[in-house]
Amino acid sequence: MRFVKGHGTENDFVILPDPDGALDLTPEAVARLCDRRAGIGADGVLRVVRTKAAGIENAGIENAGAEWFMDYRNADGGIAEMCGNGMRVFARYLVDAGLAAPGEWDVATRAGLRRVTLGASGDVSVEMGPADVLGPGEATIADAVFQGERVSVGNPHLACRVDGPLAALDLSRAPGFDPAVFPEGVNVEFFRTVGERHLEMRVYERGSGETRSCGTGTVAVAAVAAQGMDEAGEWTVDVPGGRVTVSLGRGTSRLTGPAVLVAEGETRPGWI
Repeated sequence: MRFVKGHGTENDFVILPDPDGALDLTPEAVARLCDRRAGIGADGVLRVVRTKAAGIENAGIENAGAEWFMDYRNADGGIAEMCGNGMRVFARYLVDAGLAAPGEWDVATRAGLRRVTLGASGDVSVEMGPADVLGPGEATIADAVFQGERVSVGNPHLACRVDGPLAALDLSRAPGFDPAVFPEGVNVEFFRTVGERHLEMRVYERGSGETRSCGTGTVAVAAVAAQGMDEAGEWTVDVPGGRVTVSLGRGTSRLTGPAVLVAEGETRPGWI
């Protein structure tokens, strides 16, 4: 099995070229690939498949006009709707592999179409769609309760503002949340303001644990921080793996940041 390894602000992925949809990608296979001790190691898997071969028509998702579908899987093998950092890495791979030209075009996801803009090298921008703030929620770490806001960026988030240093939070285990509110699980972000339109964030991603970055999560915290302000504006979000820019508009958002391909290879026959 051919693979490429890449990351966006150290949110890392195993990329599997599968243009014709031939791979039988089981949850067990994804978990083995993502295992950081016995596998390649990653926060998730990006399967690169042509939309017409992806078998998503029956899911009722309208992705007309996009040649490529980003089939994203979390490290535990679970399927996710969308991944902002993964989308940047996915787009960089397509250009690097000669499967798409630099410029602006759509990629299909389970959350719908996402437009990417990129050159032959450098940062990648992704139109992320609306970031819908849905109302209050809360997360717990040990005995501490954190008030937050529920946000949809095509996938579920719980963005919690904190006053103290983020480094003091113990994210070695999943924060608690109400499963009746989030029956499919949730990505939990903790953020604080460090300057004008400047945030820092840590995140515990469903199916992956604490990651060095979460693209949709950065959009979620910017949307929450922007409440009560002019909706339009640009936010800088620092994460453990680097820095991204989130641009909020009325009814839409854009994520811009690095996408780096670091290695490629082939798994041993029979290993998966």
